[in-house]
Amino acid sequence: MILHNPATNRFTAKNEWQETHFSFSFGPYYDEENIRFGPLRVLNDDIVKPNKGFGIHPHRDAEIVSIVLKGQLKHEDNLGNVGTLQYGNVQRMTAGTGVLHSEVNPTEDEDTHFLQLWILPNQKQLTPSYEDITFDPDKLKNELLPVVSHNAGENVALIHQDVTLYLSKIDAEKEIRFQQKEGRKIYVFAIEGEVSLNDGVTLQRRDDARITDIHSLTIHAKKDAFILLIDLPGGEG
Repeated sequence: MILHNPATNRFTAKNEWQETHFSFSFGPYYDEENIRFGPLRVLNDDIVKPNKGFGIHPHRDAEIVSIVLKGQLKHEDNLGNVGTLQYGNVQRMTAGTGVLHSEVNPTEDEDTHFLQLWILPNQKQLTPSYEDITFDPDKLKNELLPVVSHNAGENVALIHQDVTLYLSKIDAEKEIRFQQKEGRKIYVFAIEGEVSLNDGVTLQRRDDARITDIHSLTIHAKKDAFILLIDLPGGEG
């Protein structure tokens, strides 16, 4: 089954320096029917104004992934980690037993656009840690490029859950295929463009699809597209 969630269904919160679109219940948005998809608990689509951001705040028992789409995002935490991300970087932070961090747009004149995902870890009370990786944008072209995985490797960040996050940029009228083991789930988020899934459901910009009981997926780009695909375990764990 492919459950299609149009971007227009997302909850949006705005203030003078921030705009966030919530794909799952978070902060001011609560829908008991939209808490999580397997261990994927949060996907926030954030825009932050220059010299603004999220001051020091705590996290615990979550795997937090940030993907910068435009601009810069500066991270600092109480573990001593400091990093400035831009397009081509992905950050993974294990909150585990507890971490304090800040995330700000350090620029003077450019908005920062980024996706932040929270994934429930495969065990609680992990030792907090931080990692950022750099990927080659050319390797996204008509291919699924892993950027975060429990099977970490060169330019692939380690996550403490049985998931793999892929990015891909698909040229118009091209298609890519994804195959996974039975009993798992697939989440697809259309960052840009327009794609069809198995010649059925069409995702527009910022739509998502939550896929169960289908383990062979053909993604056809009707327009130039940029997607995030997550291979997730089945069940709720």
